[in-house]
Amino acid sequence: MQPSDLRVALFSGNYNYTRDGANQALNLLVGHLLAAGVTVRVYSPTIDPPAFAPTGDLVSVPAIPMPGGRAEYRLGRYLPAATRRDLEAFAPNIVHVSAPEFLNHGAVTWARSHDVPVVASFHTRFETYFRYYRIGFIEPLIKAIMTRFYNRVDLVMPPSPSMGALLKEWGVTTPMTLWSRGIDHARFTPERRSLDWRRGLGIADDEIAVGFLGRLVKEKGLDVFADVLAELRRRGVRHKALVIGKGPAEEWFAQVAPGAVFAGFQSGDDLGRAVASMDVFFNPSITETFGNVTTEAMAAGVPVVAARATGAVDLVEDGVTGFLVDPTDVAGYADAIARIAADPGLRAGMGAAGHERAAAYRWDTANQAVLDAYLALAR
Repeated sequence: MQPSDLRVALFSGNYNYTRDGANQALNLLVGHLLAAGVTVRVYSPTIDPPAFAPTGDLVSVPAIPMPGGRAEYRLGRYLPAATRRDLEAFAPNIVHVSAPEFLNHGAVTWARSHDVPVVASFHTRFETYFRYYRIGFIEPLIKAIMTRFYNRVDLVMPPSPSMGALLKEWGVTTPMTLWSRGIDHARFTPERRSLDWRRGLGIADDEIAVGFLGRLVKEKGLDVFADVLAELRRRGVRHKALVIGKGPAEEWFAQVAPGAVFAGFQSGDDLGRAVASMDVFFNPSITETFGNVTTEAMAAGVPVVAARATGAVDLVEDGVTGFLVDPTDVAGYADAIARIAADPGLRAGMGAAGHERAAAYRWDTANQAVLDAYLALAR
């Protein structure tokens, strides 16, 4: 079988209506597949206008705003009749599901009944989200639902070894192989660092820019981030928080992180400049499955301080490219950032080591692993 023999139906809960790391990866994957001659059809909720133009053919699936105060996301229906008819007319020989929600559950059921192999990629630790919205008691139920979902497919593709190990701890017995991630190395490079850009934001040359990059949502560990900034102020560590991104928690975060500089959403080479202009990248999130932002910071030559959690433990070499800290250890995070701030030689050495390590992450290599998995299943 050749790539041109493949007909892949890809199901997503958010393919392009809100920009995030998961759908950036999916769009890059589809671009790689199309370039290899694969026929791809994507099924996802949509909005008008979307955050960005989709890669490939996108079929809009009926959806409602996500309940629980997260209306920026859409919740697709199980498998609407019109979607089912389109799917059956497309006649895929591979179904790829990317989120354990209603639409993707319906796609798995359809594939099982039509003897079509199913690949499931893993992008988001949804089970952790609920603790940030004071309903953490349902986390065991969500884990059980997710475990059942991934045990119904033929192959699971987690992005990191630590995430694969966690799925096995939950009781997922489906075969697994990695779908890692890549970096745009022309965009994320130390050469894009700009002191002029920092100065324009009010960051002095002798201030340590402690960077955040991502959607401003509470599940990214913004509460811990704010607590660490307060501890740094208490210790007299000269710094300025540099926040890159937008999101529904922005106003709240600005209140709990006084003095932080909000540079807003950045894209393209502007994003590369923003990341390279950080002095420390701080990522206290425990919801990452890989951590694209962590590898981007490393590629830009920026030391990383991150939670000792899935994703980061596979990327950050503790004491070499940055520091790993127990997820809620505010003093430990402050110790790590203060140590990097006080030692320019350590900061430069960690940045150089991270840049070297990040060179191994390439999108073509990562996405070819998915195509190879499709071919093996289809055969």
